[in-house]
Amino acid sequence: MEVPSEPLLRLRGLSTDIALRRGTVHALDHVDLEVHQGETLGIVGESGSGKTMTVLSVMGLLPTGGSVVGGEILFDGRDLRTMEAAELRRVRGVEMGMVFQDPLTSLNPTMRIGAQVAEPLRVHQGLSKAQARERAIEILRRVGMPRPDKIVDDYPHQLSGGMRQRVVIAMALIRSPRLLIADEPTTALDVTTQRQILELIDDLREEFKMAVILVTHDLGVIAGRADRVAVMYAGRVVETATTAELFRAPRHRYTEALMRALPESASEGRLYSIPGLPPDLSRPLTGCRFAPRCGFATDECRTTDVALTGDGHAFACLHPVTEPVTITASAGSERAASGAAEPILTVRDLVKEYDAGGAGLRRTAGRVSAVAGVSFEVKPGETLGIVGESGCGKSTVGRLVAGLEAPTGGRIVVDGTDLAGLDRRERHRVHRKVQLMFQDSYAAMNPRMRIDSILTEPLEIQQVGDAAARRARVSELLDQVGLPRRALERYPHEFSGGQLQRIGLARSLALRPRLIVADEPVSALDVSVQAQVLNLMRDLQGELGLSYVFISHDLSVVDYMADRIGVMYLGKLVEVGPAHQVVRAPRHPYTQALLDAVPSPDPGHTPSPDTTIRGELPSALDPPTGCRFRTRCPLAQDVCATEPVLEGGAHQVACHFPSAGRRTSAGRGRAGGGPGRPGRPRAGPPAGAGRRRSRSTACPSRAPPARRPSPPRPPARGRRPGRRPRPPRRRRCARPRAPGQRDRPRHVVHEVVRRLGVPALGLGPVREHDHVVARGRPAVPPVGHVEQVPPDDHRPDAGPDRVDVVGRGPRDLADAAEVDGPVVVPVEQRADLVVRVGDEAVDRDDVVHDHVTHHSS
Repeated sequence: MEVPSEPLLRLRGLSTDIALRRGTVHALDHVDLEVHQGETLGIVGESGSGKTMTVLSVMGLLPTGGSVVGGEILFDGRDLRTMEAAELRRVRGVEMGMVFQDPLTSLNPTMRIGAQVAEPLRVHQGLSKAQARERAIEILRRVGMPRPDKIVDDYPHQLSGGMRQRVVIAMALIRSPRLLIADEPTTALDVTTQRQILELIDDLREEFKMAVILVTHDLGVIAGRADRVAVMYAGRVVETATTAELFRAPRHRYTEALMRALPESASEGRLYSIPGLPPDLSRPLTGCRFAPRCGFATDECRTTDVALTGDGHAFACLHPVTEPVTITASAGSERAASGAAEPILTVRDLVKEYDAGGAGLRRTAGRVSAVAGVSFEVKPGETLGIVGESGCGKSTVGRLVAGLEAPTGGRIVVDGTDLAGLDRRERHRVHRKVQLMFQDSYAAMNPRMRIDSILTEPLEIQQVGDAAARRARVSELLDQVGLPRRALERYPHEFSGGQLQRIGLARSLALRPRLIVADEPVSALDVSVQAQVLNLMRDLQGELGLSYVFISHDLSVVDYMADRIGVMYLGKLVEVGPAHQVVRAPRHPYTQALLDAVPSPDPGHTPSPDTTIRGELPSALDPPTGCRFRTRCPLAQDVCATEPVLEGGAHQVACHFPSAGRRTSAGRGRAGGGPGRPGRPRAGPPAGAGRRRSRSTACPSRAPPARRPSPPRPPARGRRPGRRPRPPRRRRCARPRAPGQRDRPRHVVHEVVRRLGVPALGLGPVREHDHVVARGRPAVPPVGHVEQVPPDDHRPDAGPDRVDVVGRGPRDLADAAEVDGPVVVPVEQRADLVVRVGDEAVDRDDVVHDHVTHHSS
């Protein structure tokens, strides 16, 4: 990529201190970085390495006690440190934008979305409230927000995590900044939403020609999105290079250690874990700051302050890596099965529903189907991984198994005891065998209790032993999880994220359970700490004979931990099987989409657009009939309106087209007449059926709305005999026409047909016969391109009244739409539309988007 010679942002010797009661933390020490217009710079490192402090210093948003004590911050040649306050405010409010890590805490819970997005326009541009609202709706539409005219009146808590992240991105882009800073924008998101957000940032960078600084601890995100990478450790940049060069041949030993700690690099069934902890930045440091944790360090490393040297690929290491680091996929968890042992946990037809609150006199607005008929088993010493998007019901299953909630239906059998027939006291005693490890250990602990009280509490509640026995048990737990005894006198806020997860694991082990439900235990940890926690969990499993229900949205982590994997979607299990088979030979298209969405630490990896999941998860208040994934599935057909059964022996799948998720170049052409081309498999129409199908045929589960029959119309000139007459076109108010210009009919786009391969995502989750009004301009930004194809080039038999539309977009459509009457186009591609009717190209402004209906024909 060609970049301007002068960088847009340049940091020279940037140093930042944070004054605390116990001393001063030297958060940044002579940081040198630069980013050019149109370039993405990735900053990667462990927690506490200084990544976030660097961008907060640029934006002037340092925490209390923080200040820039040295160096320059040059933005477009101007030093931000020497600017007047008014000019600095304008630069940071207009020419820079920032996307924060946690959108929920970044948004004002008392303000509506529209007011927060429009606030920069009112402050810096002086627009009226109505003008700012229209601009807010427009920018929300540009970032792919469904129904932006409705979303502007919502509050942050009413949106999903992915939608809140889009709001924060819209706020950062509302003034068309030249520099966008994204600080861990996808850390708490599942892999499919993460992919959508990262693709959105890439698209907006191209559209606005802006520079991007992407801060993350995920090397997979860096590999697929950044042009250049800066690796930070202990407040310094230790290596910087182009992305391809850094991943091909890292030179600093810390960079090598980060790559070896990836789950994809696991060898001999164990992750590499970086020994020790980062240094205390409040104390004086000499020599290489990574030396205490480096296996190649010498006395020279501990006494010599190494500077960053090198052109293009710069690093600060006296003993650099000389051989390329190979990141290979792990061999999976193909461990020995438990044989015929009785399962420690049996779940049969588990159902959990919640009442949805209604308005006015209505007590409830319906029932939320969180878990719908889930069945599985866990044997002693086995790990069952449960994966899926946020909202799929996997955490609800974990809470039901752990006894935190009561099921609506079904059976939960723990060690041969059915919980349904037990009273409260008996159930309380049985649940000593099942413990829960929470996602956020800090939030699960009482901040006013010391660690000794937190670990002793479950022993006191269950009346296990006397005081001396409990103290001995607590000391044993600390030894098992690798924490010193002095940790007992400290409070939760005094520990790092990895140490808190060790304490959470120790608390779950206190009662000597046989089964632990681990709910996203490493999702918020950086790669090195993640490796330590995962290795510890596997070591304790082998030592104590534990069984795990391991819940996560990251299939690479689950592949390392699990013996078997269950994939959940909208409350149902859609695929269950041995981990190595589910990961390497997925049979459900949803599983394939999850695998492709996992960021790969390979800069040359290009995910297939055919497997991208678009849009939000449908509402569990009214889930789709039949296969619940069919509204987002690129392979959906009429038969998907009936619910598939989970079947298939050891590797089970609930899909009418199993193995379709594992697609290769073979068999990817079109089914039916005409030459094939790369694209998704397409099923041809049944024998004796024409290309067009009625609505009743397309949606057997719901009857179509009644429509008044239109009077027959004489065949137009050139119409083939036997064709069904079409109703007259609906007319709209015509635009003023130039003198002599023919008054052409305005075409109405009113159907989105599933066989075109593009779901109706532009207007949100739209199901059968649901009507959504979208007048005037399209509701979403263009994500593909729709071009005209002359009939004689694609359909030689096309008559003058026939419409041919071919799309080139996320699904790489392999067929043309041929329709009588209304023009049929994919909603998410209609923003760049050229339609040909006969030999005449229809102007885009003549296409009226009205009553968009999505059905599976």
